Amino acid sequence: MKQFLFAGILFVLFSCKEEPKNTARVFENTKLSGAVFGTSYTAIYDTEIDYTKQFDSLFAIVNQSMSTYISDSDISKLNRNEAVILDAHFEKVFLVSKEIFKTTDGAFDPTIGNVVNAWSFGADKNKFLTDSLTITKLMAHVGLDKVHSVYDREGFKIKKSKDTYLEFNAIAKGYGVDVIAQFLEDNNVENFLVEIGGEIKTKGLNVEKNDAWKVGLDEPRFDGNQSVYKALSLKDEAMATSGTYRKFKVDENGNRYAHIINTKTGYPSKTNILSVSVIAKDCMIADAYATAFQAMGIENVSHFLQSHPELKVFIVFENDAKEFETLNLNNFPE
Repeated sequence: MKQFLFAGILFVLFSCKEEPKNTARVFENTKLSGAVFGTSYTAIYDTEIDYTKQFDSLFAIVNQSMSTYISDSDISKLNRNEAVILDAHFEKVFLVSKEIFKTTDGAFDPTIGNVVNAWSFGADKNKFLTDSLTITKLMAHVGLDKVHSVYDREGFKIKKSKDTYLEFNAIAKGYGVDVIAQFLEDNNVENFLVEIGGEIKTKGLNVEKNDAWKVGLDEPRFDGNQSVYKALSLKDEAMATSGTYRKFKVDENGNRYAHIINTKTGYPSKTNILSVSVIAKDCMIADAYATAFQAMGIENVSHFLQSHPELKVFIVFENDAKEFETLNLNNFPE
């Protein structure tokens, strides 16, 4: 392991590169960007067609299916215990969530949302929720194993207890990336990069630069500023990150607690992990595992990855000497 004076990780795009002198530009990528899912997206691809309207339409469909911020979305209706037939987007995300919930022994759990909200990690003050009775009550309805899929003549449905709250915030951005990537593939686009809020999927090459797609690992800083740590190349892969260095609370003893909630106890994770980055085939899988690995801890993640060579992982953590170190697992690119 190498020691670095860095505290976390975040993905940024390298979109600028000096053109070779005396060489005419042969091709220029189409670059689209906009707002989505409470953050922003970027799509860079090698055709001249402007797919902005199509992207916006796809984002609207996914939001209408799974956004808890839209009062009449399918998931909002489901959480209000209204009868609702769920679409193919919801079905796919639910089934993948079930699989990752099982493989991580519940470390990834889309039913933990009400507990996360109760701890109010978005608040300005480092004030902890002290009402243990509230947590105990909420935890009685946590567990994706208590939520079941139902197929009937009408379509795909979910069966759950009336007090179970379901949300896909820890996988939705990654899934949105996959949706746009699939659209581009379906339209015979062979080279692209899609990014939503730092979650990325690539295919082929950056033909404008005749090179692999370059992304950067951002040097995480507690002061809110950004600076690039290093660049790496991606081809036909997806990458996602989960960091705790921007969202945490500190107790009276100086212990830092992450906004990642322990799905077994309902309490914030006391962790030395500052950031987890995952490379996988699909972005929603990378997104979900990045969240799960935050909660699992370094030893458990290292053991888990021995039987999951398809996942490449990069962890930034604080050692016992309060120094920041990095750990590369399953050949995460240097």
